[in-house]
Amino acid sequence: QVQLVESGGGLVQPGGSLRLSCAASGSIFGINSMGWYRQAPGKQRDLVAIIARGGSTSYADSVKGRFTISRANTKNMVYLQMNSLKPEDTAVYYCCLLDGRGLDYWGQGTQVTVPS
Repeated sequence: QVQLVESGGGLVQPGGSLRLSCAASGSIFGINSMGWYRQAPGKQRDLVAIIARGGSTSYADSVKGRFTISRANTKNMVYLQMNSLKPEDTAVYYCCLLDGRGLDYWGQGTQVTVPS
């Protein structure tokens, strides 16, 4: 009943920028946090950035200083501004929502490709 849809992925040259968006809809019983994860082929899905209900943020060391997560509360949307992109950022990026009941919901993913 909760759906998340990511958008904004694409092909970007090294050093370029990209902005990902995630829209949440449906019956949401509060939001504990929303975040972005990424998964490269053959690798684990890792946390990229997370923003909690109160607005605090956390980032993976590999993206600190380059990525910024933000949220529009009234529209249940979360964004990921990605700057100074590197080839190692290439992955499928997933949006995740953790609701007030402890349940997590995932989007379908959007591909980000940064060629060498």
